[in-house]
Amino acid sequence: MFTRNLLAVVMLTGIYGLLSACFFVVLDAVDVAFTEASVGAGISGLLMLAAITITGRKEAPKRHKPFLALFVVLVTGSMLIYGTLDMPYFGDPEAPVHQHVAPRYIHDSMEEVGVPNIVTSVLGSYRAFDTLGEVAVIFTAGIGVLSLLSLPRRRKKIKSEEATEEQMHERHMVVRIVSKALIPFILLFALYVQFHGDFGPGGGFQAGVIFAAAIILYTMLFGLDTAKKVFNPALIQLLAAVGLLLYACVGVVSMLNGANFLDYNVLADDPVSGQHIGILLIELGVGITVASVMLSIFFNFDGRRQAQAEIQAEKQQSEQEQKLKGEQDVSRTL
Repeated sequence: MFTRNLLAVVMLTGIYGLLSACFFVVLDAVDVAFTEASVGAGISGLLMLAAITITGRKEAPKRHKPFLALFVVLVTGSMLIYGTLDMPYFGDPEAPVHQHVAPRYIHDSMEEVGVPNIVTSVLGSYRAFDTLGEVAVIFTAGIGVLSLLSLPRRRKKIKSEEATEEQMHERHMVVRIVSKALIPFILLFALYVQFHGDFGPGGGFQAGVIFAAAIILYTMLFGLDTAKKVFNPALIQLLAAVGLLLYACVGVVSMLNGANFLDYNVLADDPVSGQHIGILLIELGVGITVASVMLSIFFNFDGRRQAQAEIQAEKQQSEQEQKLKGEQDVSRTL
């Protein structure tokens, strides 16, 4: 809250996310812990570091005293605290959630959905429409970043810059070799999390973040231009929309078969098999959208940073040329 070193803020935020994941594990909320570890302590820190390369590592000094903002925060906080007075005490076994909601899912989800992981059955089936909204929010966030950080046209690399970049990579040869050995296993683990979310912790959100983290690691080690040759940014942006459309189309197919939106029972002759097919498809759509949006945001940040660095380098080169030309004119005059 008080430090002005943005790099320290990012590191502290990652530590906070990791500690929160540990708390969730202690509370037996393993799926939530998985999400917090991969998103809060993982991909968020990488995106913040990419943003810092554009904004700088130091926070700008405050030039005003936000008393109005402080007043709004205090009023809002007081109202929220007042609202919690009507809520049941934490851990109260007589709370309505423990009397009606949780027993309903625990006792009936296996028979109705047939998924051993109750969290997946709740997110993917019972409240699938809400999860669709979350995926839409992620997709909208990606569009917002792409709209705000439009990339200027980059000039072609000259040979000296390519040689400098190659020397930089040679200095990190050990890290590159170790990472090249680890990246396939990271991608394989992401696929495991994607398609094993029915039986254990995981799902599309976690798998998409892990998949994107592996590609971001590759980009950080081998450069943005090399990564773009392997992972086409235009195709990645298209996949972000494809994942969301895949999710929504499952609901449309359910309606065309005479059921409600995102009611998977009609996707197969056996309702439980239909639930499995529907959850598999919508989780695949979630993973594709999450991974694509995370990659698009990182590519945009990194591309913006490189473009600004090139513009600054061109400006410095132009100033040096003007200075040299001025010195030559002075010498000729003398």
